[in-house]
Amino acid sequence: MASHNHSDIHKSFQSAIFLTSGILVLEVAGGIWSQSLALLSDAAHLFMDVFSLTLTWCAMRLAERPATDTRTFGLHRVETFAAFLNGFTLTLVSLWIFYEAANRFAHPEPVHSGGMFVVATIGLFVNLIVIFKLKGHNHQHDLNVRSALLHVIGDTMASVGVIIGGVIIYYTGWYVVDPIISVGIGLAILFGSVTILKKSLHILLEGVPESISYSEVLKELRGVEGVEGAHELHIWSICSNVNSLSAHVVVNDQMVSHLSEIVDQINEMLLKQFHISHTTFQFECKEDSENHVVCPIRH
Repeated sequence: MASHNHSDIHKSFQSAIFLTSGILVLEVAGGIWSQSLALLSDAAHLFMDVFSLTLTWCAMRLAERPATDTRTFGLHRVETFAAFLNGFTLTLVSLWIFYEAANRFAHPEPVHSGGMFVVATIGLFVNLIVIFKLKGHNHQHDLNVRSALLHVIGDTMASVGVIIGGVIIYYTGWYVVDPIISVGIGLAILFGSVTILKKSLHILLEGVPESISYSEVLKELRGVEGVEGAHELHIWSICSNVNSLSAHVVVNDQMVSHLSEIVDQINEMLLKQFHISHTTFQFECKEDSENHVVCPIRH
């Protein structure tokens, strides 16, 4: 059954990538033909969706590949590196949109509102299909699926904005509406790209995951039955949905078989409360341990 679910998820993502890429090409061509900066901006926003969908699908495929002797964590971090490149590229795209919009404000250009309306409507229809395909898997998989779904919903709203702009231009002839809409879409792209850059850099610099409180983990770890203390605690992310932890755990002098029970309790607590799935522990006897909270890496 799990294999069948994974197969369905992969097929849904492949369909979504294919459909979204088709609309991306259509919006770029339509934006150039209609001279609509708003439509080109929506195409840039759509590019972010295509990248997000492709990144999520690739991350799921890479996560299924086993680790090797040279890549002991597998290829999970490829997702984070690609996300960083995506965020950097999109920041440049948003700056280009603002530059073009400034020129349009100073020198408004005629826009083919009919073509703008038709292309954006087709884009809206396809986005709704993609949302329908992904929504069924939103409860089955990790946060990557939810993130990709939110990207497509955001582009759907951008398409609605372009459609409204096309209607306004058609009835009023206010061509300035086109750069106004493009600025709004550019701000949405910039906000998304900055968020991607911050999160990817945080992971690449091995920071504590934003959803996890260092002090809470330390408190819960010390509260496990049989644990006298903990220090040299390190928490980081391998990628956006794989969290790791290593720590020195202080226990009383006891049999090794009892340590196995403590490890099971700790792992169950960390997975349930903090979604930490990869752990490494070093056990120390209480009388031999110094209770340091963090052991910095010395250079």
